[in-house]
Amino acid sequence: MHRAPVIDLFGISWLQVDLASILAILVTAVIVFVLAFAGTRRLSVENPGKLQNFLEWIVEFVRNLIASTMDMERGKKFVMLGITLIMFIFVGNMLGLPLYLVTEHHEETKFLGYVLEPTRGLAHGDHVEIGWWKSPTADLSVTMGLALAMIILAHYLGIVKNTKPYFKHYFEPFALFFPLNIIKEISKLLTLGLRLFGNIFAGEVMISVLLMAGVFGILPLIVWQGFSIFVGAIQAFVFTILTMVYISQTTEHNH
Repeated sequence: MHRAPVIDLFGISWLQVDLASILAILVTAVIVFVLAFAGTRRLSVENPGKLQNFLEWIVEFVRNLIASTMDMERGKKFVMLGITLIMFIFVGNMLGLPLYLVTEHHEETKFLGYVLEPTRGLAHGDHVEIGWWKSPTADLSVTMGLALAMIILAHYLGIVKNTKPYFKHYFEPFALFFPLNIIKEISKLLTLGLRLFGNIFAGEVMISVLLMAGVFGILPLIVWQGFSIFVGAIQAFVFTILTMVYISQTTEHNH
C-alpha cells in the first residue's frame, strides 16, 4: 500500500496536513460549484436543459428527504444545506474511482519547502510509494470534521430555537438518564463520521488491491467500480438524511 503525502505544518510534528486530501477537497468543491453554476446559468421554464433538469431532480429529491424528517415549515430553511451536502459527498466519494496517481521516491522529497513525512530519513536503496489522489471522504479527519460541523449546527439550532425542550430532553425520562443521553449524542458524531469513512476507505483499499493484481484484476475492478458508485450514492444519502434527522430532533418542540 502507498503512503499519504503528509507534511508537518510550520515544523510542528502533531500539526500534520495530508496534501492528497487538500487537493481532493478543492477539486470536489470546484466540481460542485461548476455543476451548480452551469445548471442555473440559463434557467428556462419552456425549454430546460438536461443539467437544469438534473439539478431540479436533486432539489426535489432533497426536499422529499427533508420532508420525511420534519415539517417543511422548518425544513425549507435546510434545503440548500441538504443539496450542498449530498452533492459534495457524492462527488467526493467518486473522485477516488477513475484515477490512481502514485509516485515512487528514493530520497527525501520536498513540497513548498516542506519535507514529505513518508520520505523523511530514507536510506540508500530504500523507497516509498506516495499516493497523490484519493476521495476526500476516504480520510478520517475529513469525514469526522464534516460530521462535527453538522452535529455542532444541530445543537446550535436546538439551543437557539428550541432552548427549553432541548435542555429538558437530556434528563428524560428521568434525571438518572443524563449520562446515557450524553453518550448518545457523542455516538451520533462517531457513527456519522466513521460510517462514511469506513465505506469509502474500504472501497479504495479494494481498488488498490485489484490494481496490484494486474491483468487478472481488470474484470473484478470494473465490477467493483460500478458497485462503488452505488455505495458512494448510498453513503451521500445516509449522511444527508441523518443530518436532517439530528436537526429535526434538536429543533422539535416535543421530543
